Amino acid sequence: MAITQWLTQWVTGGRFTSPRAAKRPGLRRNKTRRVTVLRTSCFAALGGALFFLLGVCLLNLPDPRQQPFPLTEGEPRDVTLLLWTHPFGHYRRLPDCEARFGIRGCVLTDDRRMYPGADAIIMHHREITTNATALPSDPRPRGQKWIWMNFESPSHTRGLWRFEGVFNLTMTYRADSDIFLPYGYLVPRLRPHANAPPHTRPRRPHLLAWVISNWSESQARVAYYRRLVNYVDVDVFGRAGVPLPEDSTVVRTVRRYLFYLALENSQHPDYITEKLWNSLLAGAVPVVLGPPRENYERFLPPEAFIHVDDFPSPRLLAQYLLLLRRSPALLQRHLAWRRSYSVHLTAFWAEHYCTACRAVRNHRLRTNTITNLQRWFES
Repeated sequence: MAITQWLTQWVTGGRFTSPRAAKRPGLRRNKTRRVTVLRTSCFAALGGALFFLLGVCLLNLPDPRQQPFPLTEGEPRDVTLLLWTHPFGHYRRLPDCEARFGIRGCVLTDDRRMYPGADAIIMHHREITTNATALPSDPRPRGQKWIWMNFESPSHTRGLWRFEGVFNLTMTYRADSDIFLPYGYLVPRLRPHANAPPHTRPRRPHLLAWVISNWSESQARVAYYRRLVNYVDVDVFGRAGVPLPEDSTVVRTVRRYLFYLALENSQHPDYITEKLWNSLLAGAVPVVLGPPRENYERFLPPEAFIHVDDFPSPRLLAQYLLLLRRSPALLQRHLAWRRSYSVHLTAFWAEHYCTACRAVRNHRLRTNTITNLQRWFES
């Protein structure tokens, strides 16, 4: 049973049981004062235990901000990283890694004439698999690392078989990549906000939003939406709905909503994209469809999101969202984690280049090649 459901059942006196039992959410009336005080005290203790367990769980996830490997004693700090092609053909000015991210010893370039002296080449999968650009010519300079970079899901990644034994390092959203960088992550606050402002309805007059551009009837998320909308109103924005206002962004738009549909276009391990992190930045509670709940809990506190799998039907999910809108105390349980963590949204693509450069500096002596790229990424 999810912690969300268990705590809700406890505090509401047992009438709201697990959604898997297909019971309508509700609050038990006519509680005695003694039971209320007892359960309030127990909930406070459980809340403390929850945050302790969260800290332990987050320790098991690699920290993208930390150097994954120690520096080899005596080696030079500066490395040159060559960007072979700008992702999706969109030119972006290369960042100053030290000024922007505090990462020293990195020289970034997109000048292919630097190829013979580059310590590493970073190649974005889309361009090399669609023949938009050819791979660098042989012979490869001695000790040079080739980095395979891809932030699409396996469902949208083609031609992996062509690159077996080609690359030395992987860089993706997957936690088991050589260079791990998720779409976003939580940063512990040095001083938790004990008196964080409440999440009130006047500031968020609307219930549920969804921003989607890539609409396909074959997607599980579209099928789920079509069922959910029978029980609760969903404001849809993007190319598949109402266009976002010209002076607005996804985050700014979602700030007017209590909940946001963070539905992934495909379901794969660790594939948790900006949809979720944008909703967290906006202060909304994300309703997620993607990998299993256990996978999300590697990145987030259990109460920071609502998983569609927690409910046996969209009808019961809709009932729970409506219950939370009527019950600020219940809603706060999905927001209390914000006192201890802030949200970091990964900066595409500047943060990727600098993170890769830092890793290359710590991989100078690594010369192995990846011979199971397709089997690994599609697993």
